[in-house]
Amino acid sequence: MTDPLLHYFPNRFAYRRRASLPVRVGNIQVGGGAPLALQSMCTTPTQDVAATVRQCISLAEVGCQIIRITAPGVKDAQALKYIRQDFSAAGFRAVPLVADIHFMPAAAMEALEHVEKVRVNPGNYADKKRFASKEYSDADYAEELARVAERFAPLVRRAKELGRALRIGTNHGSLSDRIMNRFGDSPRGMVESALEFVRIAEGEDFRALIISMKASNPKVMVQAYRLLVARLTADGLGAYPLHLGVTEAGDGEDGRTKSAAGIGALLEDGLGDTIRVSLTEAPEAEIPVAQALAAHFDSRRELSAPLSCPVDHTDPFTFTRRIAEIVRLDTVTCGGGLVPRVLAATTALPAPARQPAADIRVNDQQLWSGQAHDLPGFRTQPGSGVREAIQATKAGTIPLIHLRPNADTGHLTAGNLVLLGLDDRDPAGLMRATLSRLPQGILLGLAETGVLGEVRAYRLLAAIIEEQWTQDESEQPGSGHRPPICLALPYQHDELVVAAMAGSLLIDGVGDALYLPAVADPRRLAFTILQAVKARVTRTDYVSCPSCGRTLFDLIEVTAHIREVTSHLDGVTIAIMGCIVNGPGEMADADFGFVGSGPGKVDLYRGRDKVRNGIPFVGARDELVTLIKESGRWKDPG
Repeated sequence: MTDPLLHYFPNRFAYRRRASLPVRVGNIQVGGGAPLALQSMCTTPTQDVAATVRQCISLAEVGCQIIRITAPGVKDAQALKYIRQDFSAAGFRAVPLVADIHFMPAAAMEALEHVEKVRVNPGNYADKKRFASKEYSDADYAEELARVAERFAPLVRRAKELGRALRIGTNHGSLSDRIMNRFGDSPRGMVESALEFVRIAEGEDFRALIISMKASNPKVMVQAYRLLVARLTADGLGAYPLHLGVTEAGDGEDGRTKSAAGIGALLEDGLGDTIRVSLTEAPEAEIPVAQALAAHFDSRRELSAPLSCPVDHTDPFTFTRRIAEIVRLDTVTCGGGLVPRVLAATTALPAPARQPAADIRVNDQQLWSGQAHDLPGFRTQPGSGVREAIQATKAGTIPLIHLRPNADTGHLTAGNLVLLGLDDRDPAGLMRATLSRLPQGILLGLAETGVLGEVRAYRLLAAIIEEQWTQDESEQPGSGHRPPICLALPYQHDELVVAAMAGSLLIDGVGDALYLPAVADPRRLAFTILQAVKARVTRTDYVSCPSCGRTLFDLIEVTAHIREVTSHLDGVTIAIMGCIVNGPGEMADADFGFVGSGPGKVDLYRGRDKVRNGIPFVGARDELVTLIKESGRWKDPG
């Protein structure tokens, strides 16, 4: 761990929802043990009051509990008065509205008069983005903070007078030059950006705050939230509720999987009080996804850590791939830092997917000839007194072995996938006893995890492997071994839940293979999860924002338009951004960017560099293709 004083969670082998402060947003309580509040955002021009009210009504009718509306200028903020009035008159007084503010303190002050919450971006509320390189002395930095306080404090005071809430909404893509120069575009930079504003608010004795740490990369997003919680605690600041979201997640299965991986990873740790699933689709489509995630995690009960837990050496604020030895499973090598492998049963795939899908051009995965979860006895509950021998099948060329608690391991050999069933009474002790008897050269996963749950069980497995390796190496150098871990989820069929579980573990660096036999298309979902968390990119990856009233073109239509001609590319990331608020920053990991820069105008980026400025929107897709070709990343379809 980076700093032993920084703890975002008491014990990562246990589960307890974070005790956050309750904050009222109109009639909705966020935090303080309340159920997860679900949010979305209007995509209509804010000054079109009638259209915005209609969309607010549509969102409320599908279950959206908090609705955000952009207010890029004072006139937009003034329109919120009439949107609030008409929305209330339509019978939705109880549904709070939130104004989304960038760059314009005057717009924030106006919006605060009309809606229940105002979101400000600390990266641009008091700053203009100039991408300037400058060394800030401590005196320079203090002077900058005084300037920021001068602009932000009036909003805090007025919010306190009116009983409104504020969200300090940090975006990875729009950090101030001050933060960028001192901390970089890092999780720490995101946290420091928010804390500047938190301290100003606390200095005014204002605590009706909600905080978010959004990024398009789930790894960055998860690390930033964890570090924020740790810093709030270490610095003696309030336990403010958290608004969770992966920004610019994209559309379709990709957007849902990326959102579930990032949001789910934090909910698995008990972090989060309100969520938004940002999709490049109609905003109403976001709510069912948020509802499904909330339903799974709102029912989660507190869980104590198992007996005799090992030391957890994971650094939760920095991605580090778990160290594992390389093993060979027939013709497939796994572990040792290789890209995670995908294992799937051919009979578990729907008929059209039994051959490699058109957009997955990799052939290193092992296809099974039988369904592992149909093995005799595989569904027997652990702890029932049943002491079966090893259950095994010769599926294709790789034996799958389901190891029941206390089963004989004497005839295990290398080259197997071994799935261990846990006993609720002492899962850590069972893991230690079993691992000490396993041969080298196996791929190890879990079948049943009992009350511990999949995420905590796999964390425990990784920690005990490391504990035993350290002990063996200290007693007899060269005798220890670290088997690679297969994230097997044989009974989980809900794809969002699977993405949350597997994504959470991959973000922590655990997972050398995926085996998801219970979902509709195990192979496709596995590759989609790996791509979502940047563990393995096997097809074109899109970073696209969900649209809002600032957007300069139809994001849904344009994203589909660009997909038509680029979806066949191997491992290329394309960012499609409606405006410049987060565009250049959120595109930091993208190979190419397509960004609205003005009415009818688009800027094109190669990496972080703008290479086409203000080109006409008509024909901009062709210009993007030309840029990809010039960069040597194009290949013809087919």
